[in-house]
Amino acid sequence: MASEPHSQVLVEETSNVRILTLNRPKQLNALSLNMITRLLQLFLAYEEDPSVKLVILKGQGRAFCAGGDVSAVVRDIRLGKWRRSADFMSLQYTLNYVMATYSKAQISILNGIVMGGGAGVCVHGRFRIATENTVFAMPETALGLFPDVGASYFLSRLPGFFGEYAGLTGARLDGAEMLACGLATHFVPSTRLTALGADLCRVGSSDPVTFASTILDAYTQHPHPKQKSACHRLDVIDKCFSRRTVEEIISALIREGRLQGLGQCLIRENRMVSHVMKGDISKDFVEGGRAILINKDRNPKWEPRRLEDMKDNMVDKYFKRVEEEEGWEDLKLPPRKHLPASAIAKL
Repeated sequence: MASEPHSQVLVEETSNVRILTLNRPKQLNALSLNMITRLLQLFLAYEEDPSVKLVILKGQGRAFCAGGDVSAVVRDIRLGKWRRSADFMSLQYTLNYVMATYSKAQISILNGIVMGGGAGVCVHGRFRIATENTVFAMPETALGLFPDVGASYFLSRLPGFFGEYAGLTGARLDGAEMLACGLATHFVPSTRLTALGADLCRVGSSDPVTFASTILDAYTQHPHPKQKSACHRLDVIDKCFSRRTVEEIISALIREGRLQGLGQCLIRENRMVSHVMKGDISKDFVEGGRAILINKDRNPKWEPRRLEDMKDNMVDKYFKRVEEEEGWEDLKLPPRKHLPASAIAKL
């Protein structure tokens, strides 16, 4: 098994499998520009390589991936380089789209923290393996941002109103809850991951999706007590988040995504995030970054401070093109070919 050392993305190769390991453990594998660029390059190359049957993605240390490198993004904005931050987000969304429309099976091993941008590089793939160590969240609202990386697509398709709950509250889910609501496809105890990886690497000339599915099903354990608790939580959430209140202004993004394909969702999210990076409507994202990541006082001063002061026309501006900015364009997603039915269903 060959490997590529000293990189933020480690690469291991077997005859038919590529194992990619996110390798910034001190930063909880937060995605840097280098990592996103490298992942996109590798995924596109593997798609054209007929010898590659499966791509396994995992994280070094106690996190799969805690999200995008928000500290670097906020730093660029504070230096007056918001376009660089917007370009970072656009590239991340392009990677999400490639993963969602991938012609080969991606297997993500979620043995630890999975948050924000970390969800974006796993949820769109074919197989998502949770363990007893998995902690999932979409915590963007605490930073003055919104759940992105295609969240308006994948959160909107969760059972009932679970997507609104996860997106609005940033609540943490464990592996059993991820399995119960569909964010994870399998639950495997962490003690069995090494053996699982070895068995997956035995894929040969058989259909790789069927092969991987059979292996994963054999390793999966159903955490019954936890799942009962998770299903009860889903019932309570449905009762609370089905109410029609002013909070619908915030959740409009998620609910609209139920009717659209992933590409449309990412293009809309890119418009919104460009406004956020530019700070032309609100500077809450920089303030959230200050409160959570820089000063760490966890006391952001939002503007406006109250939901009732948030006007519809202010929200509407986020969905419009950044017209007055020279050179700014809507997200241009790459053309995709030879798509499997599972990918076509997302378009």
